[in-house]
Amino acid sequence: MEKYLYIALFAPLVGSLFASLFARKPKMLITGIVTSGLLFVSWLASMKLLLNINSEEAVHAKLFTWIGAGNFHVDFSFLADPVSIIMMVTVTTVSTLVHIHSIGYMDHDKGFNRYFSYLSAFVFSMMILVMSDNFLGLFIGWEGVGVCSWLLIGHWYHKPDVSTDINPAVSPSYAANEAFIMNRIADLGMLIGIFLIFWNLGTLQYDEVFANIGHLSSGTITAIGIFLFIGAMGKSAQFPLHTWLANAMEGPTPVSALIHAATMVTAGVYLVVRAHDIYMLIPNVGYFIACLGAFVAVFAASMALVNLDMKRIIAYSTLSQLGYMFVAAGLGAYWIALFHLMTHAFFKSVLFLGAGNVMHAMDDELNIKKMGGLGKHMPWTMSIMTVASLALSGIWPFAGFFSKDKILETAFSQNHYFLWIMLWLGAGMTAYYSFRMFMLIFTGKERFTPEEHHPHEAYPFVIAAMIPLAILAVIAGFFEDSVMEYVTEHVLPEYEPHVSTFAFLFLLVVTLGIAISGIALAVTKFSKGDFDEFFEKIGVMDILRNQYYIPKFYAEKIMKPYAKLSEFAWKKIDVKIVDATVDFIAGVIYKTGDKARWMQSGNLSTNLKWMALGMAVLMATLLIFSPGI
Repeated sequence: MEKYLYIALFAPLVGSLFASLFARKPKMLITGIVTSGLLFVSWLASMKLLLNINSEEAVHAKLFTWIGAGNFHVDFSFLADPVSIIMMVTVTTVSTLVHIHSIGYMDHDKGFNRYFSYLSAFVFSMMILVMSDNFLGLFIGWEGVGVCSWLLIGHWYHKPDVSTDINPAVSPSYAANEAFIMNRIADLGMLIGIFLIFWNLGTLQYDEVFANIGHLSSGTITAIGIFLFIGAMGKSAQFPLHTWLANAMEGPTPVSALIHAATMVTAGVYLVVRAHDIYMLIPNVGYFIACLGAFVAVFAASMALVNLDMKRIIAYSTLSQLGYMFVAAGLGAYWIALFHLMTHAFFKSVLFLGAGNVMHAMDDELNIKKMGGLGKHMPWTMSIMTVASLALSGIWPFAGFFSKDKILETAFSQNHYFLWIMLWLGAGMTAYYSFRMFMLIFTGKERFTPEEHHPHEAYPFVIAAMIPLAILAVIAGFFEDSVMEYVTEHVLPEYEPHVSTFAFLFLLVVTLGIAISGIALAVTKFSKGDFDEFFEKIGVMDILRNQYYIPKFYAEKIMKPYAKLSEFAWKKIDVKIVDATVDFIAGVIYKTGDKARWMQSGNLSTNLKWMALGMAVLMATLLIFSPGI
């Protein structure tokens, strides 16, 4: 089975290298076809591993010794066990279809070849992240997806900062840098956690670390867990390191579908699930993770309630759903967190791809108040986004119902009723803003003129690439038991919420009730052309649309003082002290040499005199400091 592991891992790299050969050349359709085909090969290999490997037969593959220095020994090696294979299949499924969709979406883009090189390189980095069998390999993949994310968000780096009626002035270049820098801040915490693991255990191999972590003091384990989670907070955009995710929507929409819905932002959840042996020993940290997740679930959903930017609404939805995943992981329901990660990847990626279709049809318009009535122009896109919105809202029998309901049931069964209420409210808000967006885009009268836009359906092959994701958004939930059995045998701890039959039915009814109520409210309001007057009346519209003024706070209270401090350090310390000291020493040496240059006249008599003087000085020094002579 090792060969399938290597095929799954390196096929995206081959595609990236192939596309990079033509990066500076005009669009070549072959780059899109080859990279998509190689991603499909990677998917086939991942499926082969899924169907032929169980927990007892996990595949370990050592490519070569990476670092061997004294007692520090790390191999460039990989692990295909049920957890990593579930991630591999999810990543390659979404990636393959996003690549195909991108051929149509980036059809007229001058950086077509470069884009596919970056996109496949991202998938390769993500595969390293999920397949590595040690923390250092995971960190390399972690940083790799960060770099590729920076390249992809900033793909249109030439675009200037332009404010719109719904968004502040943020250029793709600024958004890429913000995402990169904020993630590097969080990654420092993760790196400290990895250092602590090696310092105390002398190894970074998963099996060795997890077998011996229990021998450490509770304080050390807590520190390791906290620092690793700081890294997860940055990558998964958890509060307060969340502001980069909305601005990252400046990149191409398929990038948002792949990176900011299905893969990179879920890496933090994967880290907590993979390191579950650590977090099971520190339940207090786990509870904090769950509380933060519940807060983010409601916090992000509230901002999506009134936002007018189509992509940002979906981005806030992603942030909210990541909160649900962290609640499950924090409460010890690791397989449920992984299950929601998988189902979310399917319905959220197809939502983003559908948003890309709408953008193309509306000449890159993002303001949903300027749309309306697109259903008759884009029936396939509307149907697919309907399915995805129902799955996101948690309506039976769509995939989101099964995974999200399981998370609420987990919180209730552990008597964390406040967390359950938060998640329950988040479910209602999710249903409301999902169908608010849907209604304003696809129904009602057209709020644009034929002179402004000529909406049309996407290419047939683009629609064909979205249909498998839409099907998975419908049926993936029925694989709940299969996923549980596959990952909980010898890998993740078994967990099943235990509630009475009455409580189960109660939870089912109230959860479905809040979701259906949210949908009904949105359909009723926006079928009449309502544009959020309620939120204006209660005075929270500006707060929500400005993200609670958190980005402004960061800019005014952190970025500007830091810039002033940096300027002070540059002008007052670096220039006037450090540089001045170095220049002074150099000046003294230069002037001394210049003044003493006359001694080297080239005259033999003069040189002999100086030699004699030197000998006299040496003899005097010897007599003074060696009195015994």
